Amino acid sequence: MRIFNLLTDLYLSNGIHFNFNFLEANVLNILLLLFGLIYVLKQFLGSILSLRQEKVLFAINESEERLAQANMRLNEAKKQLNQTQIVIEQIVKEAEITAERIRQSILEQGKTEIERLASSSKASIKYAENQVKKQIQQQITALAINKVTMQLQNEITPIIHTKIIDKNIMQLEDNMKI
Repeated sequence: MRIFNLLTDLYLSNGIHFNFNFLEANVLNILLLLFGLIYVLKQFLGSILSLRQEKVLFAINESEERLAQANMRLNEAKKQLNQTQIVIEQIVKEAEITAERIRQSILEQGKTEIERLASSSKASIKYAENQVKKQIQQQITALAINKVTMQLQNEITPIIHTKIIDKNIMQLEDNMKI
């Protein structure tokens, strides 16, 4: 607002006025200079901007290609995960069936052993029972360890799996750069 007041005071005191003589005011020179600058800068800036545009488009295309490749790898990894989960489920089922068969077999063997040893002395019976109990404990321990191992494999969450996949993708990208 102060500048406007200052300019108004100068104008009123006849300090500033409009010169209608174009030759004295250098209006033609200024216009020629202005048009020349616009023409030169248009070509210069246009070429710079077109080069920049080409670089940006190239970078976008390259990023889209990498994204497509990453999506393909992700889909492949998902398929492999699904296949692995199916295999793990089959293994768990087979392990449970085998564990039940072994348990039944061990129980039958224990019963047969106990019946056979019933005719012998109490010391022989105690000894045989201890042996059967140890075998059962070892089998149950082994089955429990196997079951815990299977449960741990099944509890790999999608987040953990995604982190593993992302890490592998980053390693693949680093290997591709080398």
